[in-house]
Amino acid sequence: MQQDSGARAGKLAVAAATVTVVFWASAFVAIRSAGAEYSPGALALGRLLSGTVVLGTFWLIRGEGLPPKAAWPGIVTAGLLWFGAYMVVLNWGEQLVDAGTAALVVNIGPILIALLGGWLLKEGLPPRLMLGMAVSFAGAAVVGLSMSGDGRSSVGGVLLCLAAAVTYAAGVVAQKPALRHASALQFTTFACAIGAVACLPFSGQLVSQAADAPAGATLNMVYLGVFPTAIAFTTWGYALARTTAGKMGATTYAAPALVVGMSWLFLDEVPGPVTLGGGLLCLAGVAVSRSTRALRRRVPPVAPEPGAPEASPSGLIEAHTRD
Repeated sequence: MQQDSGARAGKLAVAAATVTVVFWASAFVAIRSAGAEYSPGALALGRLLSGTVVLGTFWLIRGEGLPPKAAWPGIVTAGLLWFGAYMVVLNWGEQLVDAGTAALVVNIGPILIALLGGWLLKEGLPPRLMLGMAVSFAGAAVVGLSMSGDGRSSVGGVLLCLAAAVTYAAGVVAQKPALRHASALQFTTFACAIGAVACLPFSGQLVSQAADAPAGATLNMVYLGVFPTAIAFTTWGYALARTTAGKMGATTYAAPALVVGMSWLFLDEVPGPVTLGGGLLCLAGVAVSRSTRALRRRVPPVAPEPGAPEASPSGLIEAHTRD
């Protein structure tokens, strides 16, 4: 009976992780679409406000209360970097490159998280991590060179996507210690709210652009807040508490392929062959750095909820690939 219950929980975790990856992949396409009408800061603010409303409603219904004091440094850091800066920079980058290219470059995030975890959280820097990092950055260089013929704006877009990957990685590393004290819902709700506050300087742009934008663009902005932000982070927390990081990582690595397919289907955009080849190099570097043999000694089952067994940062890292 207990074995059947465990198997059912595992299947539910896989289903939740799949929902997360699909919504996070769709975010790249929605950003590209809404970005035609909204500036990067206005789009980020609209998304974060929508997400905060939905998350705040769930938080009030569940009555979880304020996060403990010890969780706030991580929540504030992640709110500013992951929810605030990351979303603005990614929106900006996607105004200059297509959604598929953005997803391929940003997907080096997990390797940057492992690097930051090794440095800031004293996890060490194993040879496989360094090799994977070299391969991934070689892939990013190929992507940048492949787009140099499209002008400086496209190269700038690749650099902005790299900057987005860095801010995302820093935010995730800040999340790890916060989850020792706060629930996933507490963390996401308040980090999202802090990101929205940080983006308030763009409120004038949001109001003026919303008045002129077509309904489709505004709906895309609200979609970003409700589904890839509020719902996807909720299903992410559910899955992370019930499965290992290795299984989560195997699922999330599918995100760039989903983005390329969605951008072809909905936006009629497909990265060129050389760009795709560079993107595959990025993914290959992540795969090398997070290989099973390298992780076998280091990754316990992950359960970030308070009072549950704690994951190593590198385990948490492998599972994060997102928008």
